Amino acid sequence: MDWSIAQKELGSGLAPLYGEREAAVIADWVMESLSGKKKPDRLALRGIALSPDVLDIYERYRRELLAHRPVQYVLGESWFAGMRFFVDERVLIPRPETEELVEWAAAEVDGSVLDVGTGSGCIGVSLAKKRADLRVMACDVSEGALTVAKRNAVTLGTAVEFFSLDFLDRACWERLPAVRWVVSNPPYIPAVEIGTMAAHVAEYEPSIALFVPDEDALVFYRALGEFVRDRAEPGGGLFVEIHEDRGPAVRDLLARLGARKVELRKDLQGKDRMIKATW
Repeated sequence: MDWSIAQKELGSGLAPLYGEREAAVIADWVMESLSGKKKPDRLALRGIALSPDVLDIYERYRRELLAHRPVQYVLGESWFAGMRFFVDERVLIPRPETEELVEWAAAEVDGSVLDVGTGSGCIGVSLAKKRADLRVMACDVSEGALTVAKRNAVTLGTAVEFFSLDFLDRACWERLPAVRWVVSNPPYIPAVEIGTMAAHVAEYEPSIALFVPDEDALVFYRALGEFVRDRAEPGGGLFVEIHEDRGPAVRDLLARLGARKVELRKDLQGKDRMIKATW
């Protein structure tokens, strides 16, 4: 099988799962990873057969992708803020809307920042990369996630301080240094919505990083707001990603917790997806 046929077969096989356009993007990403060449440079491989070793890897990738395993986990990488992050099933795959949150925060924060529920480290590491003047800290309840985040911090050359703790356990807050800002993409999807989600999300991404109890969907925003109110340095605040349907609810919650100003912002798709609150 030559390189061009391999890419076409992969794309056509994935089209029923993802649609033709996304399937083509995934196939291109896989072939780039296997060959080490961008699409224009792969034209020189037309008519050249995959080596037996590469063909074995290609077939393994194809089986995993057809089983709905996300391509980011298959390849062990996800691009975020122009950087390649290592990812696997221990962490969420970084999303474009989270990148928008980071851009907003990077333009306005100062002093020290805490990334709550760091996962892959994409928020904390990106802030540290963009703003060398910041002291950046990050925490997570998952030891597996912290292992991934620390790997990314080292690989990308950033000095992020990591803490292993359950942020919902307020007794753990005493273990965190004083900070001026908190930035977070916390779990916010009610458990009832799991049946509406794509298989590659529901079956592979860590549920602990996605879902919250149906009866208390704002549990993390309450904890984040109380932490900033009670523990953050004066003049600090909070940047958070939110469920597109709960912007007003999160805004009102933070206002009740004493935020002087709460700004709700839409993402590039026109959906309410992020909030800045200051105390």
